[in-house]
Amino acid sequence: MRKILIIMLLSALAACNTQAPKPADQDWLNTPWPAIEQAAKGSTVHLMMWQGDPLINAYMAEWVVPALKKRYDINLDIAPGQGTEIVKVLLAEKDAGKQNSSIDLCWINGETFFQLRQINALYGPYAPKLPNAQYIDFENPFIGIDFQQKVEGYECPWGNVQLALIYDTLRTPVPPVTMEAFETYCKAHPGKCTLPYEFTGMTLLKSWLITLAGGGNALDGTFDEKRYQELSTKLWAYINRVKPYFWRKGATFPESVAAMHQMFANGELDFTMSNNDNEVDNKILQKTFPGTSKSFVFESGTIQNTHFMGIPSGAVNKAGAMVVVNFLISPEAQFQKLLPDVWGDGTILSIEKLPDEWKTKFENVPQRHNALLRSAIQPFALKEPAPEYMIRLYSDFRKFVIEQ
Repeated sequence: MRKILIIMLLSALAACNTQAPKPADQDWLNTPWPAIEQAAKGSTVHLMMWQGDPLINAYMAEWVVPALKKRYDINLDIAPGQGTEIVKVLLAEKDAGKQNSSIDLCWINGETFFQLRQINALYGPYAPKLPNAQYIDFENPFIGIDFQQKVEGYECPWGNVQLALIYDTLRTPVPPVTMEAFETYCKAHPGKCTLPYEFTGMTLLKSWLITLAGGGNALDGTFDEKRYQELSTKLWAYINRVKPYFWRKGATFPESVAAMHQMFANGELDFTMSNNDNEVDNKILQKTFPGTSKSFVFESGTIQNTHFMGIPSGAVNKAGAMVVVNFLISPEAQFQKLLPDVWGDGTILSIEKLPDEWKTKFENVPQRHNALLRSAIQPFALKEPAPEYMIRLYSDFRKFVIEQ
């Protein structure tokens, strides 16, 4: 009799497990938010993100991770990886037929968003579901559009930055603010300039491509092969004219902006650059850059870029990932990372939409010292062109510049 009861109990448990939806299969987009928070409690969220900056790493490890654990009992496990690495992982899992991904959340934008959407590797539309999304102005073209692609809730904005170049006022009292002036400067100071063969360097090239196209909204819309060929031919001609005067005579290019930062700091280069327009202040606070360093943008404009958080379609812990993102876009978390001595990352929140308490705090955030104010560079902000431009620039820069 006892044996029969045990068999019946095991059968009942098996039936319950079969009927109950697994967390990964739950329709979270139609689940009440309190239930999502409850499901996320006690779970681990696996986040893959770029970890190339000590201030960003410190913000995540020392502020975000403990806050998530304390408030939501969520363990945030952060692994290094960006761009193509994220795409490779998710594509390999898809090709292998894996239903459950090893990644719950990833830091992405632009070309990565484009590539992941091509293989249906992103979950959504989840962003509008987040309670704190009410403070985001998705109609802002710098927020709701990613490399000319409508976000449509398949990634959630996390931060907003603009490309800026950095110089030392003692070495370079007047920085070159046009392409022509930059060429003249390079020729007059051989070996003191270069650009990195990575995301930041390609962002500079996109800014110049837009300049060559006429500036402003000249490259808005879908990728135009004929236009790209015409403009890139002019761009490579410009780069190759300057190349002999670059660092190491253009025989090689830094593979990271961190390497450029170090060469700038030790006086080997007169310029470095950053996709974070506030980074010059960060690096001065870290005592990496001299206190006489300042930032500038080209008169023809530089790319303003929003970065996002995406949830893979195969994420096991979608509920946990949504709670994490909701916290990352909260006024508190956005204010903390906006502080120059924390990260200095621009907020994606619309100050006008915030409660009065937070509106006052954001309006009175400690101002920048050596970085140009956002209000000063906003008029020179350029929208990201379609992702194919950046993909092509990566490969063609190697073909028409590095290998020449």
